[in-house]
Amino acid sequence: MKQLRITFFIFGFIFLIVNGCSSSQLLNYQSETLKITPLTSHTFIHTSYLNTNSFGKVPCNGLVYVNDGKALICDTPIDNESSEELINWVENTLHAEITAVVVNHFHVDCLGGLQIFHQKNIKSYSTYLTQELAKKDTLNHPVIPQIGFDKELILKVGNEKVINEYFGGGHTFDNIVSYVPSEKVLFGGCLIKELNAGKGNLEDANVKDWPQTVKKVKTAFPHAKYVIPGHGTYGDQSLLDYTIQLFNK
Repeated sequence: MKQLRITFFIFGFIFLIVNGCSSSQLLNYQSETLKITPLTSHTFIHTSYLNTNSFGKVPCNGLVYVNDGKALICDTPIDNESSEELINWVENTLHAEITAVVVNHFHVDCLGGLQIFHQKNIKSYSTYLTQELAKKDTLNHPVIPQIGFDKELILKVGNEKVINEYFGGGHTFDNIVSYVPSEKVLFGGCLIKELNAGKGNLEDANVKDWPQTVKKVKTAFPHAKYVIPGHGTYGDQSLLDYTIQLFNK
């Protein structure tokens, strides 16, 4: 009898491992234009690809947070087509309703797909400064985020919250970060660099304030376990330290 119980336990353990792996694999998604990577049980990194003259084909990260059948997106993919691809994945795979999209700053890798979000009646948020800078972008003529805020915006997703906050200039003068306390996930966007990255596009940067801004982010969210940069591989708080050191040079 004891041997039988041990046998059932072993088979049950193997089933849980296999079943868990299968569930995780089902939530991975990749096409030529969009990649989705599970991070925690409620968060996913979406990556789309921007073709640039200076840096070639650049992978651009955003965040999906899902809770209680609702979803919030940080940054759109780079265009309407890949944004619609992401929306369909969230609705059909996660079976969640997207209630908001938060724009990190005014560049195209943050708001390039806003039109399709608006067409689907998904509200968009950014700082007032991002709205102003987007309106002045006569080269790209981006779609403007609908709802502005000053320094901080807290949005509820189900019974949990997402903190969106402005700490100062860096990659741009308007860049923010978004933090999911329940998951300890910090979406740093282009304010934060992946490990060993270069300084990147400084055309609209506030290089002088950049390290101090990141220091403020680190102080505000000391419990962040996962840190997602705007481009490249996610990590932990070492990405904050690396960015500070990079721009202190």
